Amino acid sequence: MRDSISRDTGLTLDLALTVRHDGDGGTADDLADPAGLTAWVRAHPDALPGADRFTADAEDLTAVRELRAAVRALFARAVRPDAPPADAARLLPVPEALRRLNDAAARTPTVPVLRWAEGSGPVARRRPVRGEDDLTAVLAQAAIGFLAGPDRQRLRACHAPRCVRYFLKEHPRQEWCKPSCGNRARVARHHERHRRTA
Repeated sequence: MRDSISRDTGLTLDLALTVRHDGDGGTADDLADPAGLTAWVRAHPDALPGADRFTADAEDLTAVRELRAAVRALFARAVRPDAPPADAARLLPVPEALRRLNDAAARTPTVPVLRWAEGSGPVARRRPVRGEDDLTAVLAQAAIGFLAGPDRQRLRACHAPRCVRYFLKEHPRQEWCKPSCGNRARVARHHERHRRTA
């Protein structure tokens, strides 16, 4: 099903999912250092122009991590009234998240460009004024596209204990981001039932 989602949706989900349950009760961060950000950007060559040449520095890392914090806070708002992820208590307030997202999106001014190929209709696209998009601006604009688009309605927080991941709901009974989280949730329910009856 991943092939049927938009570029904005895929990129935004991938950014949010760089924070995940580590399997030991804590969280892991794929963007813990500039090398992690470099690897993540280079894994997205179709969505991030210049990804193959990108090398992150500390400033890039800080900017992307701040944007990710904003995206995760807005994801938590988007999944309400359902339960937010396990890390909801550490999320940014929504007004601060909105400010960060909008400020990041504005880092690359764009202009509309009209393309009109022979035999097809005109298509308007936005092009950066300076020639190359700022990474954080691209990610922020993708997040805005996702949050304002139709895929947001399918966004859910995983219901498994300690999981901090989000996913797009593929079928009506889906509650978990992946099968291992479903197994962990069933085991937790089983232990809770036996604890109450003991």
